[in-house]
Amino acid sequence: MDGVETSLRASTLNLPEGGLLPEHEHRWDQLAYAVQGVMAVETEQGCWVVPPHRAVWLPASVPHRIRAGGPLAMRNVYFPPDTVRALPRRCCVVGVPPLLRELILDLIGRPLPLGNTRAHVEALLVELLAELDQEPLILPMPRDPRARRLAEHLAAHPDDRRPLDVLAREVGASPRTLQRAFLSQAGLSFRQWRQQMRLHRALVLLAEGTAVTAVASRVGYESPSAFVAMFRTLLGTTPGRYFNRR
Repeated sequence: MDGVETSLRASTLNLPEGGLLPEHEHRWDQLAYAVQGVMAVETEQGCWVVPPHRAVWLPASVPHRIRAGGPLAMRNVYFPPDTVRALPRRCCVVGVPPLLRELILDLIGRPLPLGNTRAHVEALLVELLAELDQEPLILPMPRDPRARRLAEHLAAHPDDRRPLDVLAREVGASPRTLQRAFLSQAGLSFRQWRQQMRLHRALVLLAEGTAVTAVASRVGYESPSAFVAMFRTLLGTTPGRYFNRR
């Protein structure tokens, strides 16, 4: 753990349900950890949903804003430039294992100046970042105005089950044009994008304590089993196990 000499910074931030932290950026890299509640982090690249016991990595100079889905308790750690090389120079959501969680909370409660114990905490925290698993929780948005309008409609109404050929008429584009826009601009087929959007909304509802049966209906699935199958396909586990992981 030699070589980590520059002290990190840490802070707390609490937002009420529906609260918004307006667009801003930082000179240092940021790890924003959701102790309680779900946050949606929006950048030009897309939107990330960050459930409890996960964190979002925000490289320096990336404009972003944060919305709270329910009461939100955040713990933030800021890293001087070039301190963390294990994580990409783009936003991503990562799992937070118990040891990393305790180090973040310890750093929040440990005052400056940099002492020997704090230096070891910081060095270990930086080392642990190299071992984090990234989770596929981004919802990229297409730039084409018609595809964007459709995406925003479905994000607001995830229970809308109408097929693409019907939805396409409402935004004045052909299904083929919309398919191309989603694939080339969001990197996902329309079907994949819709599935990811439903997962985003489901994670917020599940974190609020909504029952799986109700969540399935509210995000457009005809049965809980179909919803759980989608969840398992995208995240590798069931909703219950996902939220019980620490």
